[in-house]
Amino acid sequence: MGRWKIFGVIVVLGLVVDQATKLYIHASMGLYQSIPVIKGFFNITYLRNRGAAFSFLSEASWRLPFFIVVTLVACCAILVVLKKMRHEQRMAQAALAMIFSGAAGNLIDRVRIGEVIDFLDVYWKSYHWPAFNVADSLICVGVALTALELFREERREQRRTHV
Repeated sequence: MGRWKIFGVIVVLGLVVDQATKLYIHASMGLYQSIPVIKGFFNITYLRNRGAAFSFLSEASWRLPFFIVVTLVACCAILVVLKKMRHEQRMAQAALAMIFSGAAGNLIDRVRIGEVIDFLDVYWKSYHWPAFNVADSLICVGVALTALELFREERREQRRTHV
């Protein structure tokens, strides 16, 4: 499968899962309602985030247009990078597709309702990780895979120069 097909499949699957889960949470739960899944560790909690990660800039009056523009620029940059990638860089292509899909999923929320629906609530005793969603997970996994691929590429390059 070509890079654009792999990219398209991952983006579409990511968007479908992200948006379906958010729509389900919105339709079936009340805002701030929490359902324990793993007692003492994980809840499904319906929240809305007006900002970025950790509610960054959530109170800024200019936040919505800012996040929309930044996301559109990032998505365009991903497409440019993907076009320039070598065919064999499959993990990096998949990682960029995950990042693109996650960014697009949160962008849909921002355009549709002005904020992002979060619902995955991980905690330990009184320590809570900020709630997140499938799109955030895609972005994090995509970034981790990109870092891994960069590390692997650096190691391959070191082996080539030492031969």
